[in-house]
Amino acid sequence: MTSAHLLPSDWMMRLERLTLGSGRRVAGTLQGKRRSSRLGSSLEFADYRSYAPGDDIRRFDWGVYSRTGKPFVRQFMDEQELMLSLYVDCSASMDFGGSQAMKGMMTGKAGDNKLLFAKRLAASIGYIALCSYERVGALCYSNRLNGRLPVLRGRGSANRLFQFLQDMPPGGEGSLASALGEPGAMPRLSGMTWIFSDFWLREGESEMGNILSRLVGAGQEVVLVQVLSPEEIHPELSGDLRLIDSELNTGKEVAITGRVLHRYTEELEHYQNELRKTASERGTSFVTLSSDMTLQEAVFGVFANAGLIRV
Repeated sequence: MTSAHLLPSDWMMRLERLTLGSGRRVAGTLQGKRRSSRLGSSLEFADYRSYAPGDDIRRFDWGVYSRTGKPFVRQFMDEQELMLSLYVDCSASMDFGGSQAMKGMMTGKAGDNKLLFAKRLAASIGYIALCSYERVGALCYSNRLNGRLPVLRGRGSANRLFQFLQDMPPGGEGSLASALGEPGAMPRLSGMTWIFSDFWLREGESEMGNILSRLVGAGQEVVLVQVLSPEEIHPELSGDLRLIDSELNTGKEVAITGRVLHRYTEELEHYQNELRKTASERGTSFVTLSSDMTLQEAVFGVFANAGLIRV
C-alpha cells in the first residue's frame, strides 16, 4: 500500500471542511485559521515572512513580489497557527487484528488492525490541521522514540505525513513514558497533542497520570484515543489456552470460562473508567474506539460528539 492510499481521496475531501476543536486560544507565530490570544482585531496586519509551499495564496503579497522579486506572505495578529503533535503507538500489541493491507480501504475500515486504524486516524487529524494552515508534527514510539517527522505546514505536505506514518513498522514494548524521556520527544511549543494507543500500560492509570501531568505542564491540550480490537473488547475464547504476551513473548496457561470472560469485561471497563477519570482530572480528553469502526464513524461520530472536531 502506498501513502496515497492511507486515506481515500473522497475521504480527504470530506476532511477539508473540518477544523480541530481546540478549546483554548493559541499564541503562535504564523498565520492559521483560529483566533489567537495575542494582540489585534479583525485581520490586523503584523508582519511579513517568506512564502512556503502550502501557504494560503490569499496572503501572498504581490506588491512586495513585484518590487523585490521575492515571495512573501502577510501575517496577522489575530489569526495564528495551532501546533499539533501526533503520537502513534507502534508497539507490538498494536499490530493485532486483521492485517496492515488494503483490506477495507475503500470502505474506510482498516481490516480491524489496530495499528493501521490508529495510523489512519492520525493521518485524518493531521490532514484536517494541515488544511487549516496549522503546524503538524508526528512521532511514532514503542519503548523508545522510533521516528520523528519534522514540523509540516500546508496541505501540500500531507503526503509526507502519510508516508511517515505508513513506513513506521510495529515492534517492541509500548512505553510512552520512556519515549517522552528521549531528546526532542516532548512538544517544544504550547499546542494540542493527540495520542493514539491501546494504552496497555504496565503501571496502568498511574503511569498515564504522570504522562498527562508532564504534557499539560508543557502547555498541551491532550487528547487520548484508545484503539482496541473487537477481540479485546468482546473476546470469544473458551477452553484451556496458552495466552502469549505479544510484547514480552511470555505465556500463561488460562482456563477460559464464561465467568473468566465476565471478570475480564468488568476489569476492562474499570480500567477505562480510571483512565477517563485520570484524564478528566487533568482537563484532558479520553475516547475509546474499536478498530472495526469506519473512519466516518470515528471522526463524524465519536470525535465530533466529544467536541474534538468541528464541522
